[in-house]
Amino acid sequence: MQPTAVDPHEFIAGVQNATRRADAQRLVDIMRDVTGEEPVMWGPSIIGFGSYHYVYESGREGDAPLAAFSPRKANLVVYLVGGYEERYPEQLAALGPYRPGNACLYLKKLDDVDEDVLRFLITDSCDVTRAEHG
Repeated sequence: MQPTAVDPHEFIAGVQNATRRADAQRLVDIMRDVTGEEPVMWGPSIIGFGSYHYVYESGREGDAPLAAFSPRKANLVVYLVGGYEERYPEQLAALGPYRPGNACLYLKKLDDVDEDVLRFLITDSCDVTRAEHG
C-alpha cells in the first residue's frame, strides 16, 4: 500500500451518505488528535495518519499507515493492530455495536459507539505498532 496525492478532504466530500461523510470528518479529527499527523490517502479508499515500515520474516516489506480508516458504503472501517480482540476485550465490551474483522472494526455510525473507548483503541494500537516497528 502506498500514499497517494489524492486530497483526503475531497475524497470525504465525495462520500454519498451524509452520516458516513460526517463520521469520516469526525474520524479525521480523532485520528489527527491521537497521532499528531495529517490525513493522507493510502490507495483509493483508506485515509491514513503517520506511517511505519514493516518487514515480515519472509523478507517481504513495505509501509503502512500508523492509524487509518475507510468510509465504506456499508460501514466505517477502523484499522487496528492485529489481535485487537484478544488485547482489548474489556474496551470492546464498552465500545458499543461493532463487527470484528481481521485487524479492523466495522462501525455503522460513530454516534453509536463510545468515543473515549474508540480513542483508547486507536491510541493503544498506535503505541503497540510503534513499539513493534520502531
